Amino acid sequence: MGDAINIGWIGDSKLGDRFPAWTRGNAADVFPDPFSPLGKSLVLLKGMSPGLRDAYIDLGALNYDEYENPDAPDLFKIFGGYVYNPLTLTRILGARMPGASPEMIDQAFFDERDEVPPYDEQPWHISESNEARLGESVGWAMSAQSLPELDDDRDMVRAQRAQRPDLSSLSDAALLARARSMVPLLQRTFENAMRVSSLSGLGPGALGAVCEGIGDASLSIRLLAGIEVDSAAPSHAMWELGRIAAASDAVSAAFDAGPDSVLDELRALDSPDADDFLERFDTFLFEHGSRAQNEYDLYATSWEVRPRIALAAIDLMRRSAESQAPAVRHEASVIERDRIVAEIRGKVAEDAEAAGMFEAALGSAQLFLAGRERAKTNLVMIINEMRVALREFGNRLAERGTIDRIEKVFMATDAELDRLRHSPETIVSTLDARWDQFQTLFERKPVFVVNGRVPDLSEMTPREHSVESGIVGTVLTGSAGSSGSATGRARVILDAADPEGLEPGDILIAPQTDPSWVPLFVPAAGVVVNVGAMGSHAMIVSRELGVPCVVSVADATDVIPDGATITIDADAGTVTIDALP
Repeated sequence: MGDAINIGWIGDSKLGDRFPAWTRGNAADVFPDPFSPLGKSLVLLKGMSPGLRDAYIDLGALNYDEYENPDAPDLFKIFGGYVYNPLTLTRILGARMPGASPEMIDQAFFDERDEVPPYDEQPWHISESNEARLGESVGWAMSAQSLPELDDDRDMVRAQRAQRPDLSSLSDAALLARARSMVPLLQRTFENAMRVSSLSGLGPGALGAVCEGIGDASLSIRLLAGIEVDSAAPSHAMWELGRIAAASDAVSAAFDAGPDSVLDELRALDSPDADDFLERFDTFLFEHGSRAQNEYDLYATSWEVRPRIALAAIDLMRRSAESQAPAVRHEASVIERDRIVAEIRGKVAEDAEAAGMFEAALGSAQLFLAGRERAKTNLVMIINEMRVALREFGNRLAERGTIDRIEKVFMATDAELDRLRHSPETIVSTLDARWDQFQTLFERKPVFVVNGRVPDLSEMTPREHSVESGIVGTVLTGSAGSSGSATGRARVILDAADPEGLEPGDILIAPQTDPSWVPLFVPAAGVVVNVGAMGSHAMIVSRELGVPCVVSVADATDVIPDGATITIDADAGTVTIDALP
């Protein structure tokens, strides 16, 4: 990597005095990889940051002039190429929210790590007027029956997908204009996403208090099972495709050739089964093709761009037993949840206050956790519309010989796109240099917390550096993600697009689980994740699918040997190594 690693990455942010602490907590779940310059300028700066600013103002958490540079906020910092969440800013939400605290915010949204600094209260953080406005937002969140703005956003983004023009027929100018036209829609969907997400911890927190009051705090996790969420919908659709493939000798034979060639194999067949599967898969990509690893970044390859991830998951489901069906496991989770709900209702029936709190908390948790996933699905659909237009532009540049690969278009910033269109010879060498350094960022682990000082890239440890593997009897502790336990073979998978070796019934060990990983949950007996907190997607979706899950198990992918026999207790949040491979 040479001396280049000691210089700053093009996307690195500047720190101000008002919000000094930033964390990879929760960011590592949805921003797992280095972020491109074009993704930063169009998605983070022009879409998400103004959306978060407006959401917090609307909730009453902050006032406009309390932000640093409120007219052009930078609320998702990049250090060493990786995105960080605003730890100080989010803690102020907890400091000002009635009945909450910064520590409660940490527990709801961020991984618990020793390196996370304690909350540093400043005089300006205390505001009676903001507390009053936040109190109104809390009251709404604990009494709302629906989230119509998210349904409106869903209709809007689906219309954008349905009305997508033939990109190959558009001029270069029209392609860039289409990508940029999505920015206001991105800001709108993200504002609504942050309004819902910021309040999504209230219901689960109140449920925890009720359950603790009746003597069993662990019940709160089980109460959150079986919530239908949009990010699990692709898994249900993939399961049906897997069943169709399993029922056809022709389609199964194509899958046996591997996920990279299955579509070509099917297209070469003169078979009604193959034609039917291809038609259904095209429909699947139309509806769910916006999902991707690191899917907030324009640089990421969505399922529409690279179907391999979806096909690999469908192949696993094709080889799974009927008992692994998402609908079957979901139904079992719902039955168990409803049993516990009835049990708690019986225990608090004589206490009107506790009974009222329980019903309000249960309703809020179910509504807002489902809403959080719907909001994210809306968001990534808009980002994908930007992505495919920009990839078409990059493809043209590659065909003209301007750049040597499509992905280098994402090394430009939004301000540089017009230069790249009109005078590419003046910027191509810059894109080449950025691309070379961008690749080195994947080889390094970002520091977990930035607090008051921007770290040098040299402070990032090499990814090949691993901690010592566990031995028989090692017990790892994380956080309970969903209920249940499982014993099975551990399969360490570092790339959702390449789940080689994962078999139905294995326990998936993953570095993080944005929704593109969710289909791999379906055939797994259980899931263990390096990162994640109460509101993480791994937790929410594993509960919906009825899969035992333990999150925030630090360095699980390094400590747990691939092929080891392990037992996970998702209620206790522990992982035990039973036998080595």
